[in-house]
Amino acid sequence: MQKKFLQRAPEVQEALNEGRPVVALESTIIAHGMPFPKNVETALRVEHIVRSAGAVPATCAIIGGQLKCGLNSDEIELLGRGAAAIPKASRRDLAYLLSRGEHGATTVASTMIIAHLAGVRVFATGGIGGVHRGGATTMDISADLPELAQTPVAVVSAGVKSILDLPLTLEYLETHGVPVIGYQTDEFPAFYTRSSGLGVDYRLDSAADIARLMHAQWDAGLRAGIIIANPVAAEYESDPALIEHAIAAALAAAEEKGIRGKAITPFLLAYIEQTTGGKSLDTNIELVCNNAWLAAEIAVAYQLL
Repeated sequence: MQKKFLQRAPEVQEALNEGRPVVALESTIIAHGMPFPKNVETALRVEHIVRSAGAVPATCAIIGGQLKCGLNSDEIELLGRGAAAIPKASRRDLAYLLSRGEHGATTVASTMIIAHLAGVRVFATGGIGGVHRGGATTMDISADLPELAQTPVAVVSAGVKSILDLPLTLEYLETHGVPVIGYQTDEFPAFYTRSSGLGVDYRLDSAADIARLMHAQWDAGLRAGIIIANPVAAEYESDPALIEHAIAAALAAAEEKGIRGKAITPFLLAYIEQTTGGKSLDTNIELVCNNAWLAAEIAVAYQLL
């Protein structure tokens, strides 16, 4: 059944057959995370970074009702140009899109699913989803979190998007046994900024140490994923006060417009970009590239052990 819907790009298939490192990449950032043509430019830049660091990039998406692990440049362009018409696809959306033969841009959760089915252990994204602000009463929790609890993929991210409730998100991950590893940091990053005032579970300072932890986790039969929290480089960090002001304004606007569910994150990110005069987008692009480089280093180290 999985083979019926799963397609690995030839380059990805060859790398997996030969035991070479592969890094999965999401496609929601292409269709819903950035405006065109920045989205396509960034996607291609990220793939170049992964290759430069010695791994094979595998951007994931649903194309024509197929789970694609690895896209060509035309498919990336299709997602970037057709953003408004490309649905955001998490775990619950997969069966519908597959049955209809449609396209879909994969979130963290659905990219993890495709990566796992394809045999890819490392995935680079910008920031994972989490518990939304007010989630203690609304139960608005990203599907990324339960996916991390059940799918054995290591996810390199700049923490959790700061539009979310970071303490509750970390509580959820702790309850469900998902280790949160700080790469060269004792503090959990807040996506646009390097610090959140919250700690990580463990600090590891090298890709090799992270790769050893990955082997230990899964060789011991522990099925959960792993979060590798990688702060944005200091020179690209956004001003915390500016970001908090923008987030507050974005949340108020979303409430006024009644925006909820899967539409809220793209709305908030776009609103924050506008409010910060594009500075948040610049940070977003640089942190994704930073995560791609680290993910490739980890993938290389993982294959060497």
